[in-house]
Amino acid sequence: MLGTARLLGQTLGAALVALLFGQVAVGAETWALYLASASALLGAGVSVAIATDCNPGSCFTSSMAFCIALAVREMRMTTQEAVWAATGGGARALRRADVGHLGGGARADLVLRDGPSHAYLAYRPGVPLVRAVWRAGRERGDD
Repeated sequence: MLGTARLLGQTLGAALVALLFGQVAVGAETWALYLASASALLGAGVSVAIATDCNPGSCFTSSMAFCIALAVREMRMTTQEAVWAATGGGARALRRADVGHLGGGARADLVLRDGPSHAYLAYRPGVPLVRAVWRAGRERGDD
């Protein structure tokens, strides 16, 4: 079953991203099926990744907060699931053990947000909440 869910995840993952950014026209029933499939994938233990895929042809956003907000609103993910998908899920999708988490041996690229909880990423995506930025373990003052 998990193997089937993983295969389904590879197919539906791209479809969900395409649907979220309007690349595929579907009816309400099909859209509801994709949303239900996202829940099924998470329930089956499949790693889900959220990314921007910013490009001039089909995706005009580079805002991870916006993508997290879409995942929460449109895919019905919890804020915790969406934040993990944007960090650890993305790292797993890329098969990278050095990113997507805080810990020994991990690359220290991170953004400190000024909000009372991780939920602010999903519910306040247009609000500038960056308090500090680190790249390669060094704090950057002008990022």
